[in-house]
Amino acid sequence: MYLPKHFAVTDVGVLHGLMREYPLATLVTQGADGLDANHIPLHLDASAGPQGTLRGHVARANPLAADRTVNRKILAIFKGPDCYISPSNYATKAEHGKVVPTWNYVAVHAHGELRLIEDRDWLLGQLDTLTAEHEASQPHPWSVDDAPADYIGKMLGAIVGIEISINRLIGKWKVSQNQPAANLASLITALDGRPMADLIRQRQQ
Repeated sequence: MYLPKHFAVTDVGVLHGLMREYPLATLVTQGADGLDANHIPLHLDASAGPQGTLRGHVARANPLAADRTVNRKILAIFKGPDCYISPSNYATKAEHGKVVPTWNYVAVHAHGELRLIEDRDWLLGQLDTLTAEHEASQPHPWSVDDAPADYIGKMLGAIVGIEISINRLIGKWKVSQNQPAANLASLITALDGRPMADLIRQRQQ
């Protein structure tokens, strides 16, 4: 990923925060047929390893689960808010007109080693963890125990666990840090109420 210095974020806590808030990752792998990408919700265990470990599962029918190569390199891409930036929202447009459109976005690239897991107890624990995390905000949270045990057993047979030990994290917050203060202020006003306005404001601090 092209990463100018002023857009780089290295704070692991900040990177983990985005990964938790936007857990649907794009998993990029290199196989015999070339590059492949899968979109998988992942749970981050920040305590497992210096930069954390990602866990999830895929359908057994997914070609990703059929490749038994151990410790394959993988890239998990997490994308946060993004936003088109119009030159009309820059205060300096009225001064000299030397402005062009751009696109703001935040993203984290997690590089690591992929491990496939068949153990049913591990899979059940992973399902419990992932479900509890995303059901917590529901008025009546669903749990795996709510479904019949034989049905869950059948579902477990249809998935394979994945675990990614993260060995490198790259964060990019392209949120107008290269603009003068007047343009940052006018952008925040123009984008008020949108996540990007908050991100621009946070990077000013």
